[in-house]
Amino acid sequence: MAYSCWLECIRGCGKKHSIFDAVYRCEDCGGLLDVQHDLQALQETSPQDWKSLFERRTRSNEWPFGSGVWGKKEWVCPPIKNENVVSFYEGHSNCFWAERLGVEIGVPDLWVKLSGNSHTGSFKDLGMTVLVSAVRQMLAEGAAVRAVVCASTGDTSAALAAYAAAAGIPAVILLPSGKVSTAQLVQPIANHAHVLSLDTDFDGCMRIVQELSKDPTIYLANSMNALRMEGQKTVGIEIVQQFDWEVPDWIILPVGNLGNVSAIAKGLLMMKSLGLISRLPRIACAQAANADPLYQSSLQDFEAYVPVQAKTTLASAIQIGDPVSYERAVPVLEGFDGVVERASEQELADAAAKADRTGMYACPHTGVALAVLFKLVDRGEISSTDRVVVISTAHGLKFTDFKVGYHNKTLEEVTPRYSNPPHKLDADITIVSEMIDQLVEHL
Repeated sequence: MAYSCWLECIRGCGKKHSIFDAVYRCEDCGGLLDVQHDLQALQETSPQDWKSLFERRTRSNEWPFGSGVWGKKEWVCPPIKNENVVSFYEGHSNCFWAERLGVEIGVPDLWVKLSGNSHTGSFKDLGMTVLVSAVRQMLAEGAAVRAVVCASTGDTSAALAAYAAAAGIPAVILLPSGKVSTAQLVQPIANHAHVLSLDTDFDGCMRIVQELSKDPTIYLANSMNALRMEGQKTVGIEIVQQFDWEVPDWIILPVGNLGNVSAIAKGLLMMKSLGLISRLPRIACAQAANADPLYQSSLQDFEAYVPVQAKTTLASAIQIGDPVSYERAVPVLEGFDGVVERASEQELADAAAKADRTGMYACPHTGVALAVLFKLVDRGEISSTDRVVVISTAHGLKFTDFKVGYHNKTLEEVTPRYSNPPHKLDADITIVSEMIDQLVEHL
């Protein structure tokens, strides 16, 4: 069976492009473009046969189908030839039963999708494998792409640099100077990307990237590019698959540029259109209070959208005041009975630390989502019988300074509730034994 997909304006004006065209907005009306699939062709395969195919490919060694993204190739980007796929076998990340934390907050069916358990430590790998594979095919077919470029708060740059390095494609990274963690900064440097540190914020970097990409030889790799969402939409599909094809009641995720919530919705809607599921979960978008344009818009029922000047936040990857995918995200919230909530610096830091005390190692962005979870539970919007999945977007090891600062009580705007610094003692058995007696009831 031959499957096809194309780029189409989300505003319904009918403008279409090949997925291999270096175009990111509709040339007629300026609307964003999304990848559309031939659902009629896909519907010729039964829901059960799709499930069986996806199950059979999961973690297989058959290239490239062992990847969590490329195992669903027919739904993601079927025109890409297998020999042009650039993959680290991303996806299939653990959906962790957060049993202890769930019991503590009164939601025992609580799960955390550990999307940061990936090659570069974030969910961005899922979208970048599709985008870079498409560029590799474009180059194989004679396209004049000199480099792939992105603006980033850290994770996008790491993913682009790694996949571009594997493909042998030059990558240019624009980072806001002093606003990414050391671990995030060194990743693209190590992968031989060309890193430009600009004296601005992410929104300023993004504006420059959009200008640069008007040159068709400079290919844009941010989530404004619809190909990114084709890979990232597999997160939602994976979650359902991991629950034996049952849909959770809630999915809660941190949002910044709003590509991730749009992508997850695409995957779930595709499953429903093809008959694999019969209902949709509710979605909660979690924003840092210091960068909350979607939250502010939600207070006006999305009747008006005004970008904000994002303030410094510990959740640096979502320190975005003018999200590119706002136009995509609003219909998602309306169609999924969604909510938007925000978390202060104090709330997100304490939420991450509270989760860590139950065995996790939450990044600050996951802390935002967890803080919003706690608020929704306290308000009674999430009940004790709901199955809730929180999306963890990055690995906590990328944010060691955040963890150290929290426990050393040096973070601005934060008085840590769960600080647990080391105890410096003399190397004396009596002193050590006395300290142990003070700290624990029994061994």
